[in-house]
Amino acid sequence: MILVGAGVICSGGLLLLLLYWLPEWGVKSTCTHTTLKDAHTVLLRTTVCAVTKCLDSPLSPSQVHYFVHHSARYYWNDVMQNFELYKGLEDVNVSCASLHSEHSSGLSKTLQDYRRLFFGENEIAVRVPSLLKLLVKEVLNPFYIFQLFSIILWSFEDYYYYASAIVLMSIISIATSLYTIKKQYVMLHDMVAAHSVVRVSVCRGNKDIEQAMSTELVPGDVIAIPANGMIMPCDAVLVYGTCIVNESMLTGESVPVTKTSLPSAGEEGARSYNIDEHKKHTLYCGTHVIQTRFYTGELVKAVVVRTGFSTEKGQLVRSILYPKPTDFKLYHDAYLFLLCLVGVAGIGFIYTIVLSIMNKVPAKTIIIESLDIVTITVPPALPAAMTAGIVYAQRRLKRVGIFCISPQRINMCGQLNVVCFDKTGTLTEDGLDLWAIHRAEDGSFCSPESEAAKVSLVNTTFVACMATCHSLTKIEGELSGDPLDLKMFSATGWILEEPTEEETALHNPIMPTVVRPPKHIAPERINQHIFRIGACEMGIVRQFPFSSALQRMSVVVRRLGAKHMDAFLKGAPEVVASLCRQHTIPQTFTETLEAYTRQGFRVIALAHRQLESKLSWHKVQSLSRDVIETNMEFLGLIIMQNKIKPETAGVLCELQRANIRTLMVTGDNMLTAISVARDCGMVRPCEKVIIADAGPPKDFQPASITWHYTENQAQASSSLDVDCLLFLSLYHFAVSGKAFAVIIEYFPQLVKKLVLRATVFARMAPDQKTQLVEVLQSMDYTVGMCGDGANDCGALKRAHSGISLSELEASVASPFTSSTSNISCVPNLIREGRAALITSFCVFKFMALYSIIQFISVILLYSVLSNLGDFQFLFIDLIIILTIAFTMSLNPAWKELVWRRPPSSLISGQLLCSVLTQILTCLVFQVLAFLLVRQQRLLMWSIFSLGVNVTDPQNHKNIRNYENTSLFYISTFQYIAVAIVFSKGKPFRQPSYKNCKAKTVLSAIGAALTALHPLLPPQIVCVPHDWRVTLVIIMIGNAAASFLLEVANDRWASSVLSWLFCRRHKAPRALYMQLALELQEGSEWPPQPSAVTYGVTTTGSCSYLIWQIFTRLS
Repeated sequence: MILVGAGVICSGGLLLLLLYWLPEWGVKSTCTHTTLKDAHTVLLRTTVCAVTKCLDSPLSPSQVHYFVHHSARYYWNDVMQNFELYKGLEDVNVSCASLHSEHSSGLSKTLQDYRRLFFGENEIAVRVPSLLKLLVKEVLNPFYIFQLFSIILWSFEDYYYYASAIVLMSIISIATSLYTIKKQYVMLHDMVAAHSVVRVSVCRGNKDIEQAMSTELVPGDVIAIPANGMIMPCDAVLVYGTCIVNESMLTGESVPVTKTSLPSAGEEGARSYNIDEHKKHTLYCGTHVIQTRFYTGELVKAVVVRTGFSTEKGQLVRSILYPKPTDFKLYHDAYLFLLCLVGVAGIGFIYTIVLSIMNKVPAKTIIIESLDIVTITVPPALPAAMTAGIVYAQRRLKRVGIFCISPQRINMCGQLNVVCFDKTGTLTEDGLDLWAIHRAEDGSFCSPESEAAKVSLVNTTFVACMATCHSLTKIEGELSGDPLDLKMFSATGWILEEPTEEETALHNPIMPTVVRPPKHIAPERINQHIFRIGACEMGIVRQFPFSSALQRMSVVVRRLGAKHMDAFLKGAPEVVASLCRQHTIPQTFTETLEAYTRQGFRVIALAHRQLESKLSWHKVQSLSRDVIETNMEFLGLIIMQNKIKPETAGVLCELQRANIRTLMVTGDNMLTAISVARDCGMVRPCEKVIIADAGPPKDFQPASITWHYTENQAQASSSLDVDCLLFLSLYHFAVSGKAFAVIIEYFPQLVKKLVLRATVFARMAPDQKTQLVEVLQSMDYTVGMCGDGANDCGALKRAHSGISLSELEASVASPFTSSTSNISCVPNLIREGRAALITSFCVFKFMALYSIIQFISVILLYSVLSNLGDFQFLFIDLIIILTIAFTMSLNPAWKELVWRRPPSSLISGQLLCSVLTQILTCLVFQVLAFLLVRQQRLLMWSIFSLGVNVTDPQNHKNIRNYENTSLFYISTFQYIAVAIVFSKGKPFRQPSYKNCKAKTVLSAIGAALTALHPLLPPQIVCVPHDWRVTLVIIMIGNAAASFLLEVANDRWASSVLSWLFCRRHKAPRALYMQLALELQEGSEWPPQPSAVTYGVTTTGSCSYLIWQIFTRLS
């Protein structure tokens, strides 16, 4: 510590600044290594330092160490001997049943205060930093420190005008940055602060209710949800009652969802509560509870499970406040390239010192000029120039209805080579049309019927199931809920009525939602038919919401006046059939289901069960769905038609032509997904589809995969076109969510092989979609995900480029949100991404050449003890460089997606070859002009410019001379030439001649150069006419050479470099390409039809730790 203090004093504070930039060095230089338990400072992998503290506990004599990182507390665990992040009540591994029995009565005041010491206030505090703090942080940026160093240096050189201009630009840049950052903080603060602090009813014991502020809540508290709803201030799990919730803030999906109470008995009650698995029972922070359903005398209660930044909303805010660094090769290579420029600056630094000493230049001049070389070589405007292309692309995306909350990901979109699509609502229409119903009676199917609202069907159990088995509710008099439920219910023609708050209060039991046939159906016509469960009017007593994991939902209903209740079930046909009595399932069930799914229909199965008469209303509320959903009677099938959107096939074809792989990831039936994949062109008619049907170990048999080849009608046809004959050898795998889970666990060696050629993923749960994206990324794919934002949130966030189809301008579910409801936004985003990526390369190359060109000019002028003047630097940097750098980014994207992708790395042979050839070209022509002007010692020159071209060793300025003027003009036109050469157009951007602003800027610069002599009289000399002609010839030759070399580089550099370095047969870097080559050479893949692959079953043990905080409390 003493040595560091001495170093700070000796270096004038520069060492302190260095340690601020590199906190890892600061920790290592001021702290000593110790055990993690005794540490006062910890160094994290992200090089962020966090100081450990001690928490005095009033209920425990021990002290708990913790540290705060990114608004999350990490506590010391003596058993694990490590710091752990505790989120809330679920860390105790508490079961659903114990949440009802042990946690539903609430906490005492003492216990609540104790837990608040650990979890803090229940608030998502977005602190808006003061302008002074933001200013200090911004000014201490290495870029501005370098600017400050440069300005001080230029002031010593009397470059006051240029230094003043840079100061003004820096002030504007800092002010703009501060305004933007402050505005973002304020917007985020206002978004989070809205409804974040409210008054809540907290339960103390079984009966006591007290009003408290939401900031006082801790995990374990029990809150009462009012009947008119509220904005949730925390994550809580329902233990009593039902809620209708709008979760659009989290998912971008505006359809209200029904939340039911957590199961308290049976197999589900014994399971440990998990916020993801039990999301149908969890109320998330920030979501809007619209209304509730409850018993008279019993409140709708929820147990708080997470608070503050641990909530779903809090984690979302954390991801905005502390975004993950963008891991893109371009930015990594940019730093390497800057290091190369620093190396060039070092060479110039040494050269300047040696040359100045040889010419006996004063020491002060040597120091100033040698340091000036460093400021010339490293371009200070590079970050701003590279950001311009992304900003322009973001504006163009906004014009076509694509909104972005993560601009840095736009460049990533240019590298996408695989895009995963959800099916329903993304590839197909969001709404479903009822195509037919196919009832089953006495173990066999009846004939299909097109209408469910016929009078002859009103009394059937099938229609009763359609009318009751849903999660619809009325909001402001309008039916609201899942589109499938809406379509199914409207097809029956029945009416749904919900009780008012007054009606509910008049009845001892809960007043149920009632459904009944329309009044226009005459009672005498109804009585002509025998209704198996009695009268038509029914009340929905209990609802088990649809679960993506279980692929089903069910309800318990009771007809008015009946002595027993009935259970209705709907869901995936395979799942429903497995819950029905075998003799009620038609023998042709499998064939009938396949016939519909092969045609692309969405099929839903219905089932019914009459419950025991001894079941009461209250007892039904405590039963688990496992008890209800068993021993059912199969009722039949609902066939829904899900039409493909008109734009889908064309967009997928465009992506395939652009060598971008497309996948379907859906929760729908396997055969339906395959049919839709064929219809939309994702799978060609003549290509094989192999279903990987995997099963876990069972009855001492290892896990296995059976490979089923689906029927291919195109191959059976005798008239195949040439394209189909070419694709006969191609195949696609189709994998279900169940099989995917088995393969991940028991066949890890096959996962990447399978994913490489898999196109259809059906019956996938939301977390499996995220897992698939991660597998693709591990294979070096750049992954895009397009979905509706409801079940795809995890995958949308995890993908390199997530695109949510939502009407909202900014969905928190993904980096990109499209206001159009079809996938036509995907090619637009990729085109703009490619254009932005190429623009970044062009700007970077241009800024690098600008530095090198100016470096060459200054080095040559140093050899004659001269330099560029103040106004010359000002003209080059402000008039030429900045205007060109910003306008060359305005080229819009090319109208088509081409087969090849833009390069992703600056350190590639072709790009380096382009930069090096242009550097050599500029060097040759500058040296040529310099040597020629040195040789021109004609009499007419001496008379023409008497006293102008004399050098004085004591005058380090010596600006007015022919060498200065000639190199200034040559270098100026070199800037323009390389800008035009590097402004690539087709195939990723529109050609530069369509960029009107760039043409205007270049014309203005050209006009300024022709009239430059009267503008800069102190620093430009008037050269003879013959030498002007010579300069023009040199410029034309330079421009022609630059253009021809760049064209040659684009056409032949890649192949020449591959031949020169013997890389033609080198294996590709991308893992998926290596794997494709391996499979192409092998003969055992894909497996033969009906082949079975067995896995090796491994056993292991796992251990877990009960959270000490809650253990002590119990």
